[in-house]
Amino acid sequence: MNSNSKKLVRLTAWVVAAVYFGEIAASAQQAASVPDITGSWERARDASIPAPPQPPLKAQYLKEYQARQQKVREANAKGQPIAERVVLCLPDGMPGMMGGPFPMEILQSKGQVTIIQEAYTQVRRILLDRPMKKVDDVEPGFYGYTVGHWDGGTLTAETIGIKDDVTYQNIPHSKDMRIKEKISMGANGILRDEITIEDPAVFEKPWTFTFGYRRMADYQLLEYICEDNREYADANGLQKIRLEPPAK
Repeated sequence: MNSNSKKLVRLTAWVVAAVYFGEIAASAQQAASVPDITGSWERARDASIPAPPQPPLKAQYLKEYQARQQKVREANAKGQPIAERVVLCLPDGMPGMMGGPFPMEILQSKGQVTIIQEAYTQVRRILLDRPMKKVDDVEPGFYGYTVGHWDGGTLTAETIGIKDDVTYQNIPHSKDMRIKEKISMGANGILRDEITIEDPAVFEKPWTFTFGYRRMADYQLLEYICEDNREYADANGLQKIRLEPPAK
């Protein structure tokens, strides 16, 4: 082997080593920047959380949405609320479960972040560093199929495959709806989940809103099973409460 060949071999080895150790350093730096969000959290209202904007619905859906909201307000004013999904013991699904009033638990593990909502024991899994599937390859469900990755201190996730009848704020969606999230630690120890819903069939533009959460030290989620629900929907779709008949 001549001197030029030896130099080339040494240079190649140096480049390979630099790349290898550079990747290790980058991986270590990435791991160090990932926050520890394992634990129990509750919804928090904070000045750093912007007020939610109105959904940018297309004209035909906006008219239906406004009519539905007006109907709900009138029913509530009469003391005859319209039965919602919770009355039927159905879970919120995505993205509604992220805005629930009950506590939730986050578990960080290798290759996955698991989010458990106390209400209805809802569970969703964010699969880390995996390719996104095609919409037609996903079995529609309450929580869909979610993949994500850590980008510094932000967990970026995307969800597809939400069932047709799983709606947020009674807003319809197409099968191509995508829910994008940026989960990160914000001011005052508030965990932020910035959600953007993209659905060109329904929205004029993407709809973005943010939920905030505050850590609950030492709180353990309780079992929540909707088997003794006191409420039901009557023949007119109104919410009613089951009452025992008076004793004779």
